[in-house]
Order: sequence, then structure tokens, then C-alpha cells
Amino acid sequence: MLALNIKNETSRLRAVVLGIAKSNGGIPKVADCYDPKSIQHVLAGTYPEESAMIVEMEAVAVILKKYDVQVFRPNIIENYNQIFSRDIAFVIQDKFVKANILPDRDQEIEAIHSVISKINPANIIKLPEECHVEGGDVMPWNEYIFVGTYSGEDYAEYITARTNVAAVQAITALFPERIVKSFELRKHNTIATENALHLDCCFQPIGRDKAILHKNGFLVEKEYEWLLNYFGKDNVFEIDKEEMFSMNSNIFSISEEVIISEKKFTRLNTWLRGNGFIVEEVAYAEIAKQEGLLRCSTMPLVRD
Repeated sequence: MLALNIKNETSRLRAVVLGIAKSNGGIPKVADCYDPKSIQHVLAGTYPEESAMIVEMEAVAVILKKYDVQVFRPNIIENYNQIFSRDIAFVIQDKFVKANILPDRDQEIEAIHSVISKINPANIIKLPEECHVEGGDVMPWNEYIFVGTYSGEDYAEYITARTNVAAVQAITALFPERIVKSFELRKHNTIATENALHLDCCFQPIGRDKAILHKNGFLVEKEYEWLLNYFGKDNVFEIDKEEMFSMNSNIFSISEEVIISEKKFTRLNTWLRGNGFIVEEVAYAEIAKQEGLLRCSTMPLVRD
């Protein structure tokens, strides 16, 4: 059995589900895209090729295994995008919470049955149907659970709005001993630089007391300022609109000291090393064209 344990984003990683790019399904039609960045690349003829994405993901698998992390992969569904394993479920403490994601993607959870079968059934939670949530919006951080959401009355009009208030309330009820703090995210269906698809597209805690942050990803300035004050300005790496678009906040922590990052994030990677982090660089720019990066394609199961 898998003894699930996730209390934060950065404790030493022991087991993870890494998505898979094989049999990805080719270039989607614009009408079938879930985010503005994918649409942009489909229209420009620059949508990533499967072969390039396979190489990028396997490089991450090599690094995870280098650090003795147990790596699980989904079973391959023919012609189906299974890269972003973070979306389909998330672990908090010893609970495995199935996400209610876009209906077109519901096969993805079935493809990790081999993982789910190793979990105590009492610890597997399916939220009520009215709760919309994806793992990219959910961040356990010690006594807190940070959740990205959108509560506007026009929620249904945004395909980019992935976690609703009902889900925030359900998570609050599930983990009464934690402080659930939600953040309103800026949503846009067609302009990627104005869209925070998930909380991890504009924010991520790193190390013990630091964070990456993008102000414009937050609809409510005082919520952004709360994070800035909580971590402290000297501990925050602020990214600009282009760095947000390139997914600079979507790196992935193997431990409090070791981070996997995109090799083109030169400003960020220099700052990380200057703050004592070990940075394992990979090429991930092709996968980033789908508005997701390293955190999006990993689902941590066990951390120390």
C-alpha cells in the first residue's frame, strides 16, 4: 500500500505520478483546446510535436530517479493528452482527492488505476459533482491550504475557470485543522498573458520560506499583498507578464533544496542558485505551449 503524505510543496519527495506524452493525440482543433495558449500555438502552426514532448518528459523522469523518487506513469490511452497529471487529483496529508475536471478529460483518472489501487480506499475522496477543482489550484503549505478560484457570476463563460467556490468550501470542510485561504485569479479565454489558468501559473512556494509570484495573476490586489507580506518581499521572486506566460512559477520542488526548472528561465534560475538552491535544468518549452509546465505534469503522492 502507498502511505500518502503531503503536507506542503517542498518537503523531500518520495513518490510521484509523472504524466506521459506518448500517443498524445496530435494537434487539436481550436474548438477542442482548453486554454488560450494552446489556441495561440494551434493557430500559429507551432503546437508542440509529440516526439519533442516525449523527450522533455523523459528527461524529468531521469532527474526524479536520480534523487531516488518512485515514479509512477499513467497507462497510455491511445490518442489522448495525459501530460498534466496534476489536474486530475491531488493529495493533502493522507487523502487522495479526485478532481472534478473538464468532462472531456475524465478518462485520465482511469489511466492511473494502478496507483489508486495501492491507496487505502478510506482515504480516496470524490467531491460532490457541483465542486469544480483541479490540482493546479490547490497548494498545501504547512498550516495552510492555498486555493486558486474564480467566483464571478460569469464563471460558466470561462473555460479557463477551473476551481469554483463550492470546491473551496468542500476542501475547507475536509480539512478543518488547516486554514484554507482562497485567491481570486484573473481569467481570460483568449489572451494567455491575461490568464492565470491555475494558482500555480502565478504563484508557488519554494524552499522553506520563499515564493515565486506574479501580481497581475490575482484579481484582488490585497490577496496578492497578503502573500507578499506572508513570505516577505526579500523572499519573493516577482515575475513579469512574459515570465508568467512562459510559466516561470510552474517549476517543481524535489526538496527544500532541489528544484527542477526550465533551462530558459535564466533570471529565475540565477536567483534560485543565488539563494542556495540546487537547480536541475531541463528543456520543457514545448510542453509549456499548452499552458502547463513542471508542476502541472507531476502529482506528488509522498513527501517526508
